[in-house]
Amino acid sequence: MPSAHPLDVLRFPLRAAGFVGLTFGMYGLLEVDTAISSAADREVVLHTWMRRYGRALLKLYGLDVRVSGLVHHESAPGPGAGGRDRSGAAYYPGRDPSGVGRVFVMNHRSALDIMVTLAFFEATVVSRADLAGWPVVGMAARRVGTLFVDRSSKRSGSAVVQAMCTALKRGRGVMVYPEGTTFSGDEVRPFRAGAFTAACRVGAEIVPVGLVYGGAESSYVDESFAAHMARVSRARRIPVALEVGEPIATAGQNVDTVRDEAHQAVQALVRRARARLGSDVSDVSDVTDV
Repeated sequence: MPSAHPLDVLRFPLRAAGFVGLTFGMYGLLEVDTAISSAADREVVLHTWMRRYGRALLKLYGLDVRVSGLVHHESAPGPGAGGRDRSGAAYYPGRDPSGVGRVFVMNHRSALDIMVTLAFFEATVVSRADLAGWPVVGMAARRVGTLFVDRSSKRSGSAVVQAMCTALKRGRGVMVYPEGTTFSGDEVRPFRAGAFTAACRVGAEIVPVGLVYGGAESSYVDESFAAHMARVSRARRIPVALEVGEPIATAGQNVDTVRDEAHQAVQALVRRARARLGSDVSDVSDVTDV
């Protein structure tokens, strides 16, 4: 084992402080931009700041993300085309060419997944209910419209499915981690039905996404959130591969059939992402910025 760099010990508190500063700073800028924008532009403003926030967090935590399949038909006009924000950075639009919101489904491995989602997808996240009450994180999640679900409550699950349907009809994208919780490794666990029920009711297309991490184990399993973030924060750099697949049509389809197709697609994308990440498995590089 290589000896620890002195910054490895300091990186967690420094990044934690940076996280708090970024969250409150960008929250304030979002509110100012919202206040001076027209009502028609406010959703665009929200998603613009969500992407800025996500990409700032990727830099802060040393995530080196390689993306494939993100932008579809970049030169094509309309809401379904691949998008670029004001800074020229690519992202996947939340609505299809007809104006209906998209359902993005991705395997779930780490708290870092949220940063990747914010940075590259124009979508509201579906998350565990207790997140709403977390310091700093909960405030940010509530402000950007996160849909909270209590996995143990049928009533909560039904309410979130209805909320997803409403969001999709209004043209808002929704990101779901349908395994229901985080796992270790590249095997994609069985998907819960909620997101697919909502997609089939509305006729929203499903966009499968596969995500893998290189280097030290980044999975969030059997530890507290603080312990997880402390561990992953010590890495100078974490290579990440993100694969976005072709949309899956749901109009007139059976929920179970769509769920199975999406599961197979995400598993294939995870394998492709792992192969593309290749030999880049080191979480330590010559980069020492924090």
